[in-house]
Amino acid sequence: MSIEKIKKLKKSDLGVSILLVIGILAVVNFLSYQIFTRFDLTENKAYSISQVSKKTVKKLDDIVNVKVYFSEDLPSQFITLRQEVGDILDEYEAYSEGNIQIEFINPDDDKSTARELHTKGIPQLTFQTFEKDKAQVVNGYMGMTISFGDNMEVVPVLDKDTSSLEYQLTTAIKKITAEQMATVAFLTSNGTANLQQEISGAYQAVSELYSVNVVDLGKQEEIPAAITTLIIAGPKEKINEAQLDALEAFLGRGGNILALVDGVLTGQNLQAQANKTGLENLLAERGVSLNHNLVADVRNAMASFNQGFMTFSTNYPFWPKITSDGFNEDNSAVSGLESVVLQWASSLDIASEENIIPLAYTSPKAWQEKDKFNLNPQQNIQKTGGQQFTLAALIESNEAGEGSIIVVGDSDFIVNNNNADNLTFFQNLVDSLSLDDDLISIRSKNVTSRPIQENLGDSTRGFIRYANIFGVTIIVIVFGMTRYYLRRKSRFIDEL
Repeated sequence: MSIEKIKKLKKSDLGVSILLVIGILAVVNFLSYQIFTRFDLTENKAYSISQVSKKTVKKLDDIVNVKVYFSEDLPSQFITLRQEVGDILDEYEAYSEGNIQIEFINPDDDKSTARELHTKGIPQLTFQTFEKDKAQVVNGYMGMTISFGDNMEVVPVLDKDTSSLEYQLTTAIKKITAEQMATVAFLTSNGTANLQQEISGAYQAVSELYSVNVVDLGKQEEIPAAITTLIIAGPKEKINEAQLDALEAFLGRGGNILALVDGVLTGQNLQAQANKTGLENLLAERGVSLNHNLVADVRNAMASFNQGFMTFSTNYPFWPKITSDGFNEDNSAVSGLESVVLQWASSLDIASEENIIPLAYTSPKAWQEKDKFNLNPQQNIQKTGGQQFTLAALIESNEAGEGSIIVVGDSDFIVNNNNADNLTFFQNLVDSLSLDDDLISIRSKNVTSRPIQENLGDSTRGFIRYANIFGVTIIVIVFGMTRYYLRRKSRFIDEL
């Protein structure tokens, strides 16, 4: 057979192959409209809604209206945000079987809509843009309402990072469709952290999902029956016998307690002293002892300190950093976490593990200081010994009808703290006591810290660093050169 005939056959085969590929794509495209599915290859499924959200919307028995108020003349960097929000909402709509209805509205077209948004708490935003070498100011809206009957939840401003949008949506849907949400209360007596001045972030986070009350055991003889979970954050004054009786009665009727308790108090100039809270016997009777020590760890976080008119930052062993291998992977409240920083934490001793579940640990290279505390960050801190300490634990009820207790040997991790991981840790603990574990799995998807393991050698760390920088480029170059070589080889054979 001549070379010309061989070339003609190859061309005809190529034409048939192209037609087959086009036909297959057309069939796949047609089927894709009939069968809805998405593939998310990220480790924590960051770009698709979770099974929890799918199950939540499938259970809806009536219409939930989602209205997105998005101005059309916003700066170009918000164009992708509108698309990402639309993609996420499309999934909710698809899995709801028609019970979620979505509407995008441009508020700039109607002045009455703008007035309505003001009453709903969706503000008009101001953006600065640069066009034709001139700075211009643009006003617009980026908000959302989720309504069910007469109930409504508002997202005043959509975040540019849509990683938290699923949690906001599913939480809002659960909240507006539930007959009654759980009630959480903060203890405000006995020198606990001030809700507005010290733990406002934690208070606000809990208020987004729960009905929130306060309990003052200095004025109230008992804890109201409607309360599901009582949060005791950083008590500095001893809880007396009558108050302990109220807590025991609360636990006995099925109430839960989240105790964030400092075994040691740190004050100005880093002076430290043991903190007798009065909770020691209540915990010890259930198998957990809170030590009056401070735990230090080679795995720690940066802390900032003032020295005269200067501020400096340094790695501080008394701020132990718990990473993924320090969380109990069998407990949903902490299994999805990557990093939490506890500040001046005390350890817990567990007498029996029959009904006690450790939740968080230090690294195996931690040590403790007790009795005499030298917290000066500029000292040459000498590591003494090396062991792993438990810093948080769940005490499950061993009696019918009694509630559970989660105890953490630190309260400072939620005091005026902007660490998103610490806040997620706190919210997960509240949820695990007050609700099912549904929302925990959504919130824990958003990893904000993914450090390189500290036990890796310098050469391994260097390899990982440069592989991240140059790895993709090298792969593309090798692929291109290989393809070029194969094509040249194919041409050479054809010419023969």
